[in-house]
Amino acid sequence: MISIGTADRRTTVTDGPGSPAIDSSASHSARVWNYLLGGKDNYAVDREAGDMIMRMFPDIARIARQQRRFLVRAVRYLTAEAGVRQFLDIGTGLPTADNTHQVAQRVAPESRIVYVDNDPLVLVHARVLLTSTPEGRTDYIEADVRDTDTILAAARNMLDFDRPVALMMLGILGQLRDEEDPWAVLTRLLDALPPGSYLAVSDGTDTSEALVRAIEIYNANSASSYHLRAPEALARFFEGLELVDPGVVTIPRWRPDVADAESSPRAVDAICGVGRKP
Repeated sequence: MISIGTADRRTTVTDGPGSPAIDSSASHSARVWNYLLGGKDNYAVDREAGDMIMRMFPDIARIARQQRRFLVRAVRYLTAEAGVRQFLDIGTGLPTADNTHQVAQRVAPESRIVYVDNDPLVLVHARVLLTSTPEGRTDYIEADVRDTDTILAAARNMLDFDRPVALMMLGILGQLRDEEDPWAVLTRLLDALPPGSYLAVSDGTDTSEALVRAIEIYNANSASSYHLRAPEALARFFEGLELVDPGVVTIPRWRPDVADAESSPRAVDAICGVGRKP
């Protein structure tokens, strides 16, 4: 293991012969998503993959933006209303506007955030993620979501697991195949968190034939893969938790901002929810 940054803003990363190198010859989900969000941290192969998906399913860029807006609304709720001051954000992706620590620390400057991702390009940008208020702290762990023991052990270096933690799993569980049992992966993470902790999830659904076909072609031509699921399968991630109103819904309809509250935002082929561990 190595540390990057100051003693107050330590980043724990896996370092060794098995550590991945940046491969610009094949598209990667974090970089494709960055492109769909209008970011610049991507390669030509990622832009080609993003353009291919948009040609087949033009709404994908809207889903990307809506998922980012859900992150903002969810973190704002968790800090301002639920009183959470600790976040474990797995599947961080490349930094963009309104990262988890920025939203949380605007409300509660003392908030602590641990980011987790396995894309080496995200590690390159870790210094952006490590910018924190003087009162709070941020950390970055390079790890695969499947390696829950590594994630939890490293997160304990900064987070107090005797106090509530918000587990952010946005767009990451879809990167696990059913055979890898993402429900069990999530259970292992939640079991380590104390009562009063929260789970936030968002992922794409298999409710559009065009999206399903676009993702199939993307998976066949990418270094990473994504797996759409039925809304009922995604709702299972919240079993045993107390759902926060309005429950598991299409992303734009989860506690929309005041500007959208008087209308019913158009549904997208992705759902989200927030649940509390009793």
